[in-house]
Amino acid sequence: MEVKEIQRENTATQLLTIVGAVNDAMKTLLESDESVMILGEDIGKNGGVFRATEGLQEKFGTDRVVDTPLSEAGIIGTSIGLAVNGFKPIAEIQFLGFIYPAYEQIMTHVSRLRMRTMGHYTVPMVIRAPYGAGIRSPEIHSDSTESLFTHMPGIKVVCPSTPYDAKGLLIAAMEDPDPVLMLEPMKSYRAKREEVPVGKYTVEIGKGKRVREGTDVTLIAWGAMMTIVEKAAQQAEKKGISCDIIDLRTLYPIDREIIAESVQKTGRAVIVHEAHLTGGLGNDIISIINDTSFLYLRAPIERVTGFDVPVPFFALEEDFLPTPARVLESIEKAVHF
Repeated sequence: MEVKEIQRENTATQLLTIVGAVNDAMKTLLESDESVMILGEDIGKNGGVFRATEGLQEKFGTDRVVDTPLSEAGIIGTSIGLAVNGFKPIAEIQFLGFIYPAYEQIMTHVSRLRMRTMGHYTVPMVIRAPYGAGIRSPEIHSDSTESLFTHMPGIKVVCPSTPYDAKGLLIAAMEDPDPVLMLEPMKSYRAKREEVPVGKYTVEIGKGKRVREGTDVTLIAWGAMMTIVEKAAQQAEKKGISCDIIDLRTLYPIDREIIAESVQKTGRAVIVHEAHLTGGLGNDIISIINDTSFLYLRAPIERVTGFDVPVPFFALEEDFLPTPARVLESIEKAVHF
């Protein structure tokens, strides 16, 4: 994996992609804590389907980087047992759409063990799952079903959009005593490089990030959709519209404060996600805005999302996803209401 180290203000950094940052985070965790393990399908010798675990089994051995059978329920069930017995497992699900056989384990056990044992046991485990459309994967590989898990008290859900956040969130997730699902946008895995600190650092779970300052309309997104909203904001700027862009980073628990602060400033909001419209996380964000900022609104809240159909095959995949043009249309609709 190509890594270039540079020095800036006496702080060593590396130029990494998101997938490179994920790999570096796991390497950092394995080096610093002997209780950390990684489990998943093809993650060892093959380095994972996206090469996110490349070189880790060679460096840390087969006892800590474990190739598992093709059984998502088995991967999660084994991780639960490890987590309550002193280990800190990182379980990889090859694609989010493959997680459904493990859903019962996550809903029934992963998210409930702390409550069930009245705090005597915690479940310090991370589930990594690449998600999203745009890379022309076969059926089931491109699902964006984050709302299945954001409606599950007991498990936190994070979703980085940059290499810096990917490494920091993964380390923070592993240091959290409770389970965390980390969604990794496949379309963004190798889309750009960014300076990422060498060694351990964390990005606080539950805190969003303002990516761009603006005054006319708030754009809220996460994961691969951040690139879409940034392009739309650039186009809007040419039309004299100033966009305030919020990257949620954590989908559960959501940073209500940053949403309220931005919407109360702009009076307008456009929410962008690639998941289906019905039941999507955008609905919860609208509720947060109504609860905190309803009297500040100057226009109805707009949503730009995927459609209420399964993610289509290759020829129609790009038509399913939100585009800068669709986002710009909603921006103008909100501003000119």
